Amino acid sequence: MFQLNVSAISYALPERKVTNADLDAENPSWDLVRSSHRIGVETRYIAETGETSLDLAVTACDRLFNEVPGIDRNEVDGLIFCTQSPDHIMPPNSALLHRELGLQDSVLAFDFNLACSGYVYGLAIAEGLLASKRATSLLLVNADTYSKFIHPGDRSTRALFGDGAAVSWLTTSQTGPALVDLLCATWGGGADKFIIPAGGCRQPRSLESSQPHTDESGNTRTAEDIHMDGMGMVSFVSTKVPPQIRQLLERNSLTLEDIDLFIFHQASGLVLDTLQRFLRIPPEKSYRTLGRMGNTVSASIPIALRDAFDEGEIAQGSRVLISGFGVGLSWASAILQY
Repeated sequence: MFQLNVSAISYALPERKVTNADLDAENPSWDLVRSSHRIGVETRYIAETGETSLDLAVTACDRLFNEVPGIDRNEVDGLIFCTQSPDHIMPPNSALLHRELGLQDSVLAFDFNLACSGYVYGLAIAEGLLASKRATSLLLVNADTYSKFIHPGDRSTRALFGDGAAVSWLTTSQTGPALVDLLCATWGGGADKFIIPAGGCRQPRSLESSQPHTDESGNTRTAEDIHMDGMGMVSFVSTKVPPQIRQLLERNSLTLEDIDLFIFHQASGLVLDTLQRFLRIPPEKSYRTLGRMGNTVSASIPIALRDAFDEGEIAQGSRVLISGFGVGLSWASAILQY
């Protein structure tokens, strides 16, 4: 019987650690140290100038090959790279990573552009490739450097996001947690709630698009930076995600009580608290990395899976529900059986 297994996960963060105190020293009016309990983030790791999602992905992949016994880069026959901050418009980061890792020419490799739901979407893509026998051993890479798209004066985004990369070794070897089921969804009607308006073909960069503007909340940004409707995103998550999770559980004859651990995309403290409240999840069943590394976009779920396992929060026999949500707007949830 076919099943996708997440056989191993490794990840990499930039070396530069930025605390709330660091941001407060630069922007005294922000007072992030005092308000950190609401934001949910105390530290985040930020890429240096010239350090990209590709660089972080190379480090994560090297760690995977070095840390996990029995994984041979010559066995890789598929490479999927999820990022919204590629090194170039073309070629894709997957081709550049293929080169850096020295993979065989027979490896299929491509990027897909998605953010915080990207890990579960990536599992869906990988499941199709593995089930159709187009591949037998895949690397799913989730990496972003959102800090490149954040204006220094935008408290709403700068306080939340960190940079990072994760790589998952996906096989049918029945080693590691098995993918039980997943659901993916999209609401394009909310696309403008999380957007970088300028810099693409619709609105190219220009002198006008580079001009900073300050909103009524005191957040400064240009049209080339991330624009996030924070409360709109909270409303989106609270409206769309719980019904999807209940649907996923129901079609697998499971209840919320049957799940041993919930790992949500590490969006913000407010979003995580809202989901816990709406789904009535006990705090001890909701794992968080948000406070120590911020929102690492599509890498947040695999990073949390790896840390939760290393810390003993996940054991053999555990049933884990993961759910990602964000840009698109899109959301996706899955059940993993350890």
